[in-house]
Amino acid sequence: MPLFEGFTTGLVDVGDAQLHVRHGGEGPAVVLLHGHPRTGATWHRVAPQLVAAGHTVVVPDLRGYGRSSKPPTTPDHAPYSKRVMAEDVVRLMRELGHDRFALAGHDRGSYVALRLALDHPDAVERLVLLDCIPISEHLARCDEKFAREWWHWFFFAQPEKPERAILADPDAWYGGSPQYMGDEAFAEFRSAVRNPETVRAMLEDYRAGLGIDRDHEEADRAAGRRVTCPLLVLWSRHDDLEDLYGDPREIWRDWATDLRGGGPIESGHHMAEEAPDELAGALRTFFTDEERPISAHSHHPGRRPA
Repeated sequence: MPLFEGFTTGLVDVGDAQLHVRHGGEGPAVVLLHGHPRTGATWHRVAPQLVAAGHTVVVPDLRGYGRSSKPPTTPDHAPYSKRVMAEDVVRLMRELGHDRFALAGHDRGSYVALRLALDHPDAVERLVLLDCIPISEHLARCDEKFAREWWHWFFFAQPEKPERAILADPDAWYGGSPQYMGDEAFAEFRSAVRNPETVRAMLEDYRAGLGIDRDHEEADRAAGRRVTCPLLVLWSRHDDLEDLYGDPREIWRDWATDLRGGGPIESGHHMAEEAPDELAGALRTFFTDEERPISAHSHHPGRRPA
């Protein structure tokens, strides 16, 4: 079956960027945001299930990623801040005729989703955050274990050297597998990571993370801002988030006024590819009135894929 069969695909102008987007279905709108180093194609097994459940589903490539444009950066990396990326999504949804929508973000996309919910609370009806705690919370807890296992955050923030290392052999660096991703999604992913401009833009995402994004989060905490819409937190059982922090919902309680629970998905880090049915079921339940708690399970520590 072709990727996103029945979806409309194209570029949407959102100001200083053009977003490659797939959208389809009818009913309440849901936006799915991918993480690094994926494109929107990572959702190809999840999005059709949400359409079948009665949703309009919108799946963009974030600015800099995939086939979306890669605007020039600045010394403070602001063009790749989560605030700017979140504004992209709001403008995209308005162009598609949606002022309010549900939102799910994974990995780097979760930081965009968090920023969108904080900056545009009137736009977000429900929020699902996958495999994340806030950037500032990671950095406040940074110790030898975090630095050893999440070293890429600090390497990617360096000037020039990560581009040279990655572009020497992007296939080896980023890995990926058609077994989990599917042949078409894997081909789209591989095309993206072989593009030097995409690699540079993805690194700008991380550079913004350690600076301007952290500043924005700390300003939110100082001002007492919280996520006010219903929030669901999910994480990959075989990744390392729970191994680092215990139950991540305990961290999120200080960031949200309406935390609706959550728990682990039986998966490695890229859950939309490895456990699409379980993930789609959790999203479908949360995005409708059939709210059933998702039980927490014991954690088996695993590795975040390269």
